[in-house]
Amino acid sequence: MWLIYEHRRAVRQLGSIPKDILKRYEKWKDIVSISGPEGLRLIKGFHDESLRGEWKGCRSFRLGLKYRVIYKIQRDQILVQVVNVTAHDYRKK
Repeated sequence: MWLIYEHRRAVRQLGSIPKDILKRYEKWKDIVSISGPEGLRLIKGFHDESLRGEWKGCRSFRLGLKYRVIYKIQRDQILVQVVNVTAHDYRKK
């Protein structure tokens, strides 16, 4: 069982996203908590991928055409840290 930690910024962003994207995010959390990041890679339509540049060490998961979840994996604590839920803008703020 994986633990999911949501950053304060991500929690605030969740309040302003469309309801269908929020439902996909909740499904993403279910998949991660049960089967971990390996379960995400089995679902091809979500395009789970590692990021480069400023976001090196993070991964991105597609919630729709526009929205992404940016997260980190910490295996020593079995923790998935949600850093950002963004409208496909990867610049750090």
